[in-house]
Amino acid sequence: MTRLLSLSPRPRGYASVERFESPSIPGVHVTIRRMSLGRRIELARAVRDLAGRLEFLQAGATVSDRIESAQISAEIDAVYLRWGLARIEGLVLDGREPTCEEVIARAAEEFVRDIITRIKHECGLSELERKN
Repeated sequence: MTRLLSLSPRPRGYASVERFESPSIPGVHVTIRRMSLGRRIELARAVRDLAGRLEFLQAGATVSDRIESAQISAEIDAVYLRWGLARIEGLVLDGREPTCEEVIARAAEEFVRDIITRIKHECGLSELERKN
């Protein structure tokens, strides 16, 4: 009898989400989705057009170009947040647990930035790519 048959590999677990405590609001836990091939394709489709416009506007020299560039950059961040945010625990916003859209619209910007930074890190983006 061979050893190969007697050694059965143990199944490995994989969590498709990651949970962390917010650095800006202690006690609040955020769960984000982890990257997969399908989710990478989904995200790329969602940001493709915005990223192209952003790159064009960042090359511009006018104040209008810079303002529109900042607006598109914020829109891209919102796409990342919608794509990656799975759950928030321990936060009450205006008297109730917030949805993703409510977090975008009304949560403290530092808190939202913490989540977006973590999502972009999960996506494997460099520091320069995360800033855009």
